[in-house]
Amino acid sequence: MLDRSRTREGSDGPQALRDTVALAREVEALGYHRFWVSEHHGVPGVAGAAPTVLAAAVAAATSTIRVGTGGVMLPNHQPLVVAEQFGVLESPGRVDMGLGRSVGFTDGIRRALGREKKDADDFAGQLAELLGWFTGTGTAHPHVHARPAEGLRVPPYVLATGQGAAIAAEAGLPLVIGDLKGRPKVVAAIERYRADFRPSVWSREPYVVVSGTVAVAATEEEAARLLVPEAWSLAYSRTNGTFPPLAPPERIERLAMTDRQREFYASALRGHIHGTEEQVRDALEEAVKETGADEVLVTTSTHNRAALLDSYVRLARLAGLTSVNTETDGHARPL
Repeated sequence: MLDRSRTREGSDGPQALRDTVALAREVEALGYHRFWVSEHHGVPGVAGAAPTVLAAAVAAATSTIRVGTGGVMLPNHQPLVVAEQFGVLESPGRVDMGLGRSVGFTDGIRRALGREKKDADDFAGQLAELLGWFTGTGTAHPHVHARPAEGLRVPPYVLATGQGAAIAAEAGLPLVIGDLKGRPKVVAAIERYRADFRPSVWSREPYVVVSGTVAVAATEEEAARLLVPEAWSLAYSRTNGTFPPLAPPERIERLAMTDRQREFYASALRGHIHGTEEQVRDALEEAVKETGADEVLVTTSTHNRAALLDSYVRLARLAGLTSVNTETDGHARPL
């Protein structure tokens, strides 16, 4: 699962980070295989700005679940620094290195990061340099070594769309791609990835992780309400330029939205898997069948933390997570 450290009305960023660490402990006890955290800069409603730092806190608070990033946005950073950070993180083991190609999403954030939009265009080169620091095969700086990363094999994953899928195939890396609805574009990208995959020291065969939002509750209506806070935040951000903290669904449902906000809100509620355990099981089985996914990465953001945990409990139960083999070699075992 992926947690984005979303802030909530009546709470703040530090509490959101504490909630993330607490959730990691809770889902570890449920049998989840991975817990990943994300990178967002300058977003009012998201506290997770430093994924490797947060991953260290999660790793310190857990003992068996794999911990990683979903992901570090490589164009925002120097590959050497990223290698060093993951080298430190991996020293105790069970760490995943999820990598994305996004750069700061506004001009102001990009300037503050010392980056430009075009920096995302060289993701393949940045990725190759990063991996070279681990293997000791980088040629750009022959007299420099990434300590303690060099010689370690921190499992890398590429978070991608169609273009990124091609980069993952060329590099011989596992692919993380949305969505769980099996849209033709995503299925086509996965098929191209598998066809073009080149075995590497990191992975001998294609490995696909399909990601998306999942909400499970006692009834379909209750599950749908879990999606309301995030949908409104997305709609508000599209019409006001600011991504707000998560609000309670009962307050959102009383709001007088503009026509444009209502359109964005309705759109943001679509495309996710939600419902009872039986409904979600059927939908996930269909998603895995359509995509041939080796693994499913789930994310859910909502205002009510108790309802959020209940959703993950129900998801664990329907997936039979207690039967997961917990060997930490970087890949989940079939359920």
